[in-house]
Amino acid sequence: MATPAELNVLDLSGRYVMNKTLSDNRTDTILSLQGVPWLKRKAISIGTITLYVKHTKDANGAENINIDQVITGGIPASSEDRILDWEGRHKEDSTFGHVVSKTRRVKSDELDIDFLKNGWTADTYEHGLVHTYAESDTAKSGTTWIANQTWGIQEIGGERRYTRHLKFTGPKGEDIEAVLVYDYLGPLES
Repeated sequence: MATPAELNVLDLSGRYVMNKTLSDNRTDTILSLQGVPWLKRKAISIGTITLYVKHTKDANGAENINIDQVITGGIPASSEDRILDWEGRHKEDSTFGHVVSKTRRVKSDELDIDFLKNGWTADTYEHGLVHTYAESDTAKSGTTWIANQTWGIQEIGGERRYTRHLKFTGPKGEDIEAVLVYDYLGPLES
């Protein structure tokens, strides 16, 4: 389902489910290159992934995006706690292992990768993209990868959709550009 017209990149709060038909089909390849075990990848591939997104600002005006991901049957997956200040943060993620990531709001012309900056709605360009950069903490995880992403609203098939553009670099230099598309399920439940 499309996002409502009033939902934009300044407040992505809501419930979403990954649309596997519209999303890139190489997610299993990416997860494998990130070192995610086969059984967990299988659960992700056959299950439904639901995102519970809470997008807020703190007392100082800093944006925070907290995302809980749940796989069919209530199986918890990763959670993302992002402060849009471009400060690197270390985390041991239940899916991806040891990761260092940072997040910011950025105008598209500040990015140097066309895939990350192209294809968004006019209001997403106006307000700026959410840009996340995550890499494996190789010393702790034993693997090396980079996930460079932009998030925003994109028009797909005439409908506004929450999407993520992922520029992934694998341990042997594998280069994958993938668009992940989400259906809007409604607001967060109180």
